Amino acid sequence: MFAIISACGVALVVSLVGTPLLIRLLRAREYGQFIRQDGPTAHFTKRGTPTMGGIIIIGATLVGWLVSWVTLGRLPSASAWLLVFLFAGLGLIGFLDDYIKISHQRSLGLNATAKIVGQVLVGTLFAIGAAMFADSDGLTPGSYAISLVRDTRLSLVFFGGGIITLILFVVWVNFIVAAWSNGVNLTDGLDGLATGASLFAFGSYVIVAVWQLYQKCGASVSVNQIACYHVRDPRDVAVIAAAIVGACFGFLWWNTSPAQIFMGDTGSLALGGAFAGISILTRTELLAIVIGGLFVMIVLSDVIQVSCFKMTGKRVFKMAPLHHHFELLGWNEVTVVVRFWIIAGLFGILGIMLFYGEWVAAIR
Repeated sequence: MFAIISACGVALVVSLVGTPLLIRLLRAREYGQFIRQDGPTAHFTKRGTPTMGGIIIIGATLVGWLVSWVTLGRLPSASAWLLVFLFAGLGLIGFLDDYIKISHQRSLGLNATAKIVGQVLVGTLFAIGAAMFADSDGLTPGSYAISLVRDTRLSLVFFGGGIITLILFVVWVNFIVAAWSNGVNLTDGLDGLATGASLFAFGSYVIVAVWQLYQKCGASVSVNQIACYHVRDPRDVAVIAAAIVGACFGFLWWNTSPAQIFMGDTGSLALGGAFAGISILTRTELLAIVIGGLFVMIVLSDVIQVSCFKMTGKRVFKMAPLHHHFELLGWNEVTVVVRFWIIAGLFGILGIMLFYGEWVAAIR
């Protein structure tokens, strides 16, 4: 438990202290944010605000994670390496996207093809790794079974065997990674919105992973072996999730309204990738839909807007994603952000209640 706390604390301090240094560096190089012209007019004042703040979120998380090595007194597990690879790999894609926007003085970065290829490459390598590296109990980091609170009876093995199952698993993982990375990316449209929502989402997963750690199958004679969890490395997942929470906490101090820095695609793609990875490693892919409910709402608002406009020529919302709709209704930006944080917190609580409720039901 101390390793989890220390990872969070170290990441928080690094992020809190390191962010203003990054702000100065980005301002000196004039690495500022571009604002879409069709958005709320109040956002025009944000033009030129330093972006690529995700660099410090990733860096602080990695430092917190590294410190946990010393605390635990052992090297990280395969699950930890895979999660860090997914987190940093998508962060790198986001960084390239942000850098192209700034260097070319335009609001568009990597073209869609390059972005998709990059995400698929990182997601595929993560998926293949998650299907390998079985421990002494035969558990791999990921599972071919579709999971809700734990693995269900619905498995990709039913659709084929061997290489076919692996291919299906790679497709499934890439879908999850793309969905969550783009979900967080769409949410990052108001000062502190995505950062605060990520705090609730990853904080919820710290609780989930810690509970799995103490209720892991074979962990001790006191663990109920009927309701126990077949997961490979819950401790390492909890450490990284806690480090991300600490990094986001420190970053939020500078990212809240009026934001002095934005996380950019560097941060949003990395956080989305980490959320996807954690859901896979904890075998709670469908539960993640509840825990990350705010991200789901925002993605759905964009899908509904585009679909309805193409089919009917009319818009459901004044503007998508959803948070901009409320801005154009006259809500103050801070009001939108705080209320969306409350919604994110409620989704996190609901997810934890479902997770714990299933365990209680299982032991009866």
